[in-house]
Amino acid sequence: MAQHVKFGLDTFGDVTHDQDGAPLSHAQVIRNVVEEITLADQVGVDAFGVGEHHRDDFAVSSPDMVLAAAASRTERIILGTAVTVLSSDDPIRVYERFATLDALSNGRAEVTLGRGSFTESFPLFGFDLADYEVLFEEKLDLFARLRSEEPIAWQGTTRAPLPLTQVFPKTEAGSLAAWVGVGGSPESVVRAARHRIPMMLAIIGGAPARFAPYADLYRRALDEFGSTPLPIGAHSPGHVAATDALAREQLYPHFKANRDRIGRERGWGPVTREQFEAEADSGALFVGSPETVAKKIATTVETLGLERFDLKYSNGTMPHGQLMDSIGLYGTEVLPRVRALIG
Repeated sequence: MAQHVKFGLDTFGDVTHDQDGAPLSHAQVIRNVVEEITLADQVGVDAFGVGEHHRDDFAVSSPDMVLAAAASRTERIILGTAVTVLSSDDPIRVYERFATLDALSNGRAEVTLGRGSFTESFPLFGFDLADYEVLFEEKLDLFARLRSEEPIAWQGTTRAPLPLTQVFPKTEAGSLAAWVGVGGSPESVVRAARHRIPMMLAIIGGAPARFAPYADLYRRALDEFGSTPLPIGAHSPGHVAATDALAREQLYPHFKANRDRIGRERGWGPVTREQFEAEADSGALFVGSPETVAKKIATTVETLGLERFDLKYSNGTMPHGQLMDSIGLYGTEVLPRVRALIG
């Protein structure tokens, strides 16, 4: 099993603070993300995902541009997204951009497609939130057809009909690696299976084991659709430091500030220290020493039957230096322990 499971890192390009608590510029954050990807490649991390956002607390609105820069500085790491908001983008342009990235990286590109839990891109690009469901359904259907890299025709309600055509460039492998990000609804699970695209579970709250029914549903749905088995992955937030106590102390103020800001927008109450500790003890937070984080990852991989686990190591305003330390420990100390535990 250990030979087949891959382990990644994800960032949303959060606007971080310097050691004096002052926010960095968006430009510096983007340069730092490229440096973080480079380090992840050097310490043996299998994959790296960069999220897409269109708001002031996240610096990255064009992940493929950041990943292209990282492709020239890395050798082996898979370069992907976490996620690409397909609903407010064009599936053909997404395929073209990531096929180009695949060429630049010698076959290391992948894309994770999602509806987006943040909705700023919809009015920004002229889409109606009332069409939230149909936009994703139709665009995912078109993207899934594009993956054949054969001539296709398509018709729906969200764009003009597509006459028989081909999309370029073609990938050398014959298809672009892709995942569908799923937040936890049965309908989303079945949709990913119907389109025969691997599923990435976003586990951002509660015990990871509660997602086991979704993993089981995905496997059953694939079987009913006549598909061969496909990978299941999971993405969760966390932070690694030398000790459990240090990791929690470093993470908590940034985690709280980030969640509280989003909470004010969405009607959540402020995060308490007790809630944070509960998520760290038995919930979705993978925070602690290398040994602690490794044990929790191994348990999650085995419980859900995962072929991929990604740690979202970026946490609000946490300084770049602490993020680099976390990446280094994840690659050199956490992953060897996980592979030993699941092997």
